[in-house]
Amino acid sequence: MGEVERYPGGTFCWIDLGTTDVAGAKGFYGGLFGWEFEDLPADEGTYTMFRLRGRDVAGIHEHTEDQGTGWSSNISVNDLDQATSRARELGASVLAEPFDVPGAGRTSVLQDPSGAVVSLWQAGGHGGAGLVNEIGTWTWNELVAQDLEAAKGFYGQLFGWAANDLPGPITRTSFMLGDLLVGGGHVPVPQEDPNPRWTISFRVADADRSAEQARELGGRILLPPMNVPLGRFGIVADPSGAAFTVAAVPGSAVRGGVDGS
Repeated sequence: MGEVERYPGGTFCWIDLGTTDVAGAKGFYGGLFGWEFEDLPADEGTYTMFRLRGRDVAGIHEHTEDQGTGWSSNISVNDLDQATSRARELGASVLAEPFDVPGAGRTSVLQDPSGAVVSLWQAGGHGGAGLVNEIGTWTWNELVAQDLEAAKGFYGQLFGWAANDLPGPITRTSFMLGDLLVGGGHVPVPQEDPNPRWTISFRVADADRSAEQARELGGRILLPPMNVPLGRFGIVADPSGAAFTVAAVPGSAVRGGVDGS
């Protein structure tokens, strides 16, 4: 369970970290999740591939101080140019026009109408994460945005996502593509960073232990672990400030399975 060979168009397929401290990130995530890494040549510098049990789980590349540090989410598309053009028609800003990643695929970067940044990915030699929804791997993408209605309309028209509003104390929705649960979204709560963004979660065996381990490795605990209906989660940041969620979710995986998972 968790091994993936192919991602249907309109589903999240990959995550990568842009950071000002690549060496530090290697040590932090290797210590936290047991990831190994391989440095691969790229057009500009080096792209590092993180792996668990020999399968790709995430990527990392260097950012300048001006670019900052953070995790990005990538959505699989069958025709990058068409999808990018359609996104622009639907009100997105195209931050990076479609370009080739030699030997891997093609990508573009958008800012959706809610203000969140997301990347599109047309697979070539690299289809996406080969292992998901297991301990130490990526398992969820959550949109945090004040204008959730704009996001619902945008992703619904671009990818065919259906937005199902969820009961509870905060405004929250789940995004479905057919029978697949592809992610979620919520309006920021008072104690939360209000800036629109796509956040990512990693599945862990023990959220409290993982949060404390992140702190011991030089990171910070941004939100101490708490109980939620699916299990227990907390929000942490790596030593360079990239935030992510550690989620202990016993039983089934959070995100819907895709081909091969």
